[in-house]
Amino acid sequence: MKASVYYSKNDIRYEDVEVPEIGDSDMLIKMHSCGLCGTDIHKAQHQTVTGPVILGHEVSGEVVKVGKDVTRYRVGERVVTAIHVPCFNCHYCDRGFFTLCDQFKKTNLEPGGFSEFIRIPRLHVEHLTHRIIDTLDWDRAAMIEPVACCLHGLKSANIHAKDTVLVLGSGTIGLVSAQLAALKGASTVIVSDYSRFKRELALKIGITHAIDPANEDVETRVAEITQGKGPDVVIIAAGVSSLVSQAVNVVRRGGRVVVFSPFDKNPVVEIDAGRLFRDEISIVGTYSLTPYDMKEAIEIVEKDKINTRDMITHTWSLSRIGEAIEFAANPENDVLKIIIKADA
Repeated sequence: MKASVYYSKNDIRYEDVEVPEIGDSDMLIKMHSCGLCGTDIHKAQHQTVTGPVILGHEVSGEVVKVGKDVTRYRVGERVVTAIHVPCFNCHYCDRGFFTLCDQFKKTNLEPGGFSEFIRIPRLHVEHLTHRIIDTLDWDRAAMIEPVACCLHGLKSANIHAKDTVLVLGSGTIGLVSAQLAALKGASTVIVSDYSRFKRELALKIGITHAIDPANEDVETRVAEITQGKGPDVVIIAAGVSSLVSQAVNVVRRGGRVVVFSPFDKNPVVEIDAGRLFRDEISIVGTYSLTPYDMKEAIEIVEKDKINTRDMITHTWSLSRIGEAIEFAANPENDVLKIIIKADA
């Protein structure tokens, strides 16, 4: 089969690899669509992984082979899956912190989603793989995984009806989080991003306000929108560590700051720590998703509860992932979500 194999920053090769063998409790799926995630771009651009490795984890595909012990799925069924599975019985899992489970990051799709065929191991079959309806196209199905990640993050945000939410960064995670915030009851949702394209897209899909930090002071503009009270929740969805300081400065008394982005290698920031005490501000991090988030995300995407169609701006072939990563990483390009398609 063909796969795009990452070796180093400027060396991603479209080459022949072995079709993975499956065990009795595994499945093999044919990849139809795989989203190019910001973490894939970060890993490739900053060389945070050692090659050769096949990246990609936002997968939708078709079951083409099942092990003899697999009874829940049949060849030909349309499915989505994700990358990491917790053990469900450790210290962290017992407390609901599934993404902190020691097993979590040790479990993976084999190989990654940027390949024609993917082995779905037993734990993924049992806990992370789900059927999708026939009317949901492959590309939007590949958006289910990032929607699930954002749902996981919004649980930390604890959004209430009529809350004001500020999202710093309007990439895929930012705009999905903004839409989910409105879905969860927020009455005012504000995004901030340097890209005019992303700001205009945010307004098109129903976000209340879009701030241009290049020409507007974010803290001043947010104060105007919120009558000086600040947002109840600030979600950091861009890998700029100084945004943590900005979020602490602008959030309302009793508010929550949710950090949902990888930063630089040494993201040391200064914050007004006094606000954490006197104003009871919470800062929480969020990473990845849980199996329970996947189930909720499927319903949201299948029922069009948020706009994922307009967020998909480009499709690229599996053989051109290197070009797709460079294109997505260039801030001059009008791009949001790139979907990778298997070559015909």
